[in-house]
Amino acid sequence: MLSHDKTSQALAIGLAMLAGFIDSLGFMSLGGVFTSFMSGNSTRFAVGLNDHANWGVALIPLVVIIIFVAGVMLGRIIRHYRPRKPSTAIMVFMSLALLIAGIVQEWDIIGAAIFFMVIAMGAANNIFIKNGEVSIPVTYVTGTLVRLGQRMAGSMLGEENSTWLPYLLLWSGLLMGAFLGAISYHFWELHSLWVGIAACAALTVFCNQMEMTDTAAL
Repeated sequence: MLSHDKTSQALAIGLAMLAGFIDSLGFMSLGGVFTSFMSGNSTRFAVGLNDHANWGVALIPLVVIIIFVAGVMLGRIIRHYRPRKPSTAIMVFMSLALLIAGIVQEWDIIGAAIFFMVIAMGAANNIFIKNGEVSIPVTYVTGTLVRLGQRMAGSMLGEENSTWLPYLLLWSGLLMGAFLGAISYHFWELHSLWVGIAACAALTVFCNQMEMTDTAAL
């Protein structure tokens, strides 16, 4: 996070908000299964295996995990074949995937909508890449909270380079997105996806401007 400039950090926070929003919609639609938090889905799958009468329900988190990994792979492939403005290309793919999700949910094909939501969230993890590794996670925050705690402790101990605010803001972005998603779902259910589609499109334009001007190394 700290290796990126302020503009990149702002994009990351916006993406975390989007991930929280989409995750909240998926969580409420699927009754407790996540669209971007795969640690939670892994635990739900493992626990569900103990309920032999409902193995079909237990398999739902596993299916979502497989789709998420496929989304990560697609994002990586897009980045490989679009070396010029790769992050923008991934954002365009995410916008299209969410647009399809929004359209099919209007036809009450909820399973397909969830599929494209998960694909988009998987691809999002390829936006910030350095040396072949994810440099800013935008769909999960456990590592972010670990770094927040470490740097807050370092600040208390008087250590240098103990800036912790960007990590707090990244976590807060995902939290706020999830909160807004829950509110939206209460009123409009999965029709709320159109808010996420608009947000993703706006972030795509923002990302494109960043890569055009080379103000950020994504």
